[in-house]
Amino acid sequence: MRITALAGGIGGARFLRGLLDHVHADPALRESQITIIGNTGDDITLFGLRVCPDLDTLMYTIGDGIEESQGWGRRNDTRTVQGELAAYGGQPQWFGLGDLDFATHIVRSQWLGQGLTLSEVTGRLAQRWGLAQRGVTLLPMSDEPVETHVVVDDQEAGEGATQAIHFQQWWVGMGAGVPARAFHAIGIDRARPAPGVLEAIRTADVVLLPPSNPVVSIGIVLSVPGVRDALRGTSAPVVAVSPIVGGAPVRGHADACLAALGLPTTPEAVAGLYADFLDGWLVAPGEEHRVGGGVRLRAVPLLMRERESAARLAGDALSLGVELRAERA
Repeated sequence: MRITALAGGIGGARFLRGLLDHVHADPALRESQITIIGNTGDDITLFGLRVCPDLDTLMYTIGDGIEESQGWGRRNDTRTVQGELAAYGGQPQWFGLGDLDFATHIVRSQWLGQGLTLSEVTGRLAQRWGLAQRGVTLLPMSDEPVETHVVVDDQEAGEGATQAIHFQQWWVGMGAGVPARAFHAIGIDRARPAPGVLEAIRTADVVLLPPSNPVVSIGIVLSVPGVRDALRGTSAPVVAVSPIVGGAPVRGHADACLAALGLPTTPEAVAGLYADFLDGWLVAPGEEHRVGGGVRLRAVPLLMRERESAARLAGDALSLGVELRAERA
């Protein structure tokens, strides 16, 4: 089976690792090929190095090198380099990079500087983590740089004044504690889908949208010209998982992101962002009434507390996709 997924960082990575656990446990699915289209709108240059947080989190998680306690970064990493940078007065210090993690960013920056595309670099990095041996291809959404910026109030400039800051400064440095007025994906107008992205959507048997942030993760991937059209046109059922349970995001600051769009923190609001291509929608038990339209609903436990529950959730999403595909045959 050919499975394609659009994904952000921690939530998407844990869901997709669960998907791998699910397909590898089923002899009928064991030879499945999974293509992950990762968000690169979070990318940032720090200390002269190109950092791709979502791609790295996907790569480390699937490659069994993630620091589980935080969901990002390398397992058992140290912070000697970052500490020495702080001693020199190097900024910023609000974005933590471990020593092993630095190696990823150094070699990525080196290869990009040698003229390789981000797709080519990501392919090389993925080899070190054995993704191909697991039946996984990791693609950036685009080879062109895209950076999400957030418009916030500028308190120092006076009432009514605003400023645009990098998404990571708002998300990590401020903990999304300052209301976002708008999001802008800088460079999206020049971006093209990376090689293989549109083909992976068009030729998939099932397309999955994990419970990643619908505005600044999956939403940015959908903003790449051609991606949304490909989802509308694919013959594969598109199944998404709600990131909202009980009026709050399962993880992260999706509520703050939805608020910037003037939307409530509900499954219905998120489904509306996918309405032009969505076929199947997984929601938490008791929240079925919050979503309408011609989308096939399924209520299942959405919390991924450990790998087993992530595998069950991913299996539920895949099963719904298979069911919808069979009905179309």
